[in-house]
Amino acid sequence: MSNRAVISTPDAPEAIGPYSQAIKVGDTVWLSGQIPLVPGTMELVTGDITAQATQVFSNLAAVAMAAGGSLDQAVKINISLTDLGHFGAVNEVMAEFLNEPFPARACVQVAALPKNVDIEVEAILVI
Repeated sequence: MSNRAVISTPDAPEAIGPYSQAIKVGDTVWLSGQIPLVPGTMELVTGDITAQATQVFSNLAAVAMAAGGSLDQAVKINISLTDLGHFGAVNEVMAEFLNEPFPARACVQVAALPKNVDIEVEAILVI
């Protein structure tokens, strides 16, 4: 694929496995899942789900910006939570980072996430 570009920024956490922060093909950008890691230090944000979700969406916003866009260009967001009881709090954080019309979205409860975090979010943008 000659038009495939790797998107990378120091303003989001480095990948913790064999993947890129994002891949752009044409005007579509696939953002890898982000967990509540602080860029630079790679320390996990501790505390309530609001603090964790805020870091996750900040990380996603940084990758979107590096791709030449913003989270307002998201067409699909996938959220994984270890406790669906956090659904409402995550909705509030997401609404702080995106404007209407909101993208399509899925939110599922999972048994576990990398580094035993409570949330992971991935997105697809069309820029």
